[in-house]
Amino acid sequence: MLEVRAVSRQFGGVSAVDGVSMSVARGEIVGLIGPNGAGKTTLFNLIAGTTRPSSGQILIDGAPVENEPQYARLRRGLGRTFQIPRPFPGMTLIENLLVAAQGQTGERMFANWFRPGTIAGEERRHIERAMTLLDFVTLVGLAHQPARVLSGGQRKLLELARVMMAEPALVLLDEPAAGVHPNLVETIMSRIAEINRRGVAFLIIEHNIDLVSRLCRHVLVMASGRVLAEGKPAEVVRDPRVIEAYLGGAAA
Repeated sequence: MLEVRAVSRQFGGVSAVDGVSMSVARGEIVGLIGPNGAGKTTLFNLIAGTTRPSSGQILIDGAPVENEPQYARLRRGLGRTFQIPRPFPGMTLIENLLVAAQGQTGERMFANWFRPGTIAGEERRHIERAMTLLDFVTLVGLAHQPARVLSGGQRKLLELARVMMAEPALVLLDEPAAGVHPNLVETIMSRIAEINRRGVAFLIIEHNIDLVSRLCRHVLVMASGRVLAEGKPAEVVRDPRVIEAYLGGAAA
């Protein structure tokens, strides 16, 4: 599904990402961990298209996309969430989801004049799907409330529903549990697991090792812009190099 080949990104002579290679297979959940400043978010930005690599290749289903804009990658099935959720605060929850629906006929000006029936039918289907997704993430009771009323954890759930509205095949999740109440963390984890059972792949940045261990069969550890170690979660967290990177050898 996703393949990253020897990707690097320099900022003013500093390598934020240095020759990283990795892959995510269709339907897989891969964890990406590492200390602050390891280059994880920069790698996400490179994959999502907000930043261009200095060198290397990024492929989605075998097609090189490193020079494609974000919207083109979304059309190829690549969705992305952010560590700090970015809903439209003045819009209702259902409106936040509706803007994420792809390929809407009503986005074309003349279609609004000549195909009103088609547009009305699409809108009904999109609203039905949006309500189903809000129910799935336990927010359907707030569907017509503005997004600004949500707690931090609820905003994470809304963002998960919104990215699913675009029907991606692979989602980049940036710290889905960060700053979230433990009860909502369990809800978020269960929803990720269920979406994955439906065939959607995930690449997850997360500092919550329990979440990573429970969701991911394969984990990569980054440090200083490079892949330091990879493997099963239980093996990776015992790796002396990983302990050194996180704790500076204090746990040795």
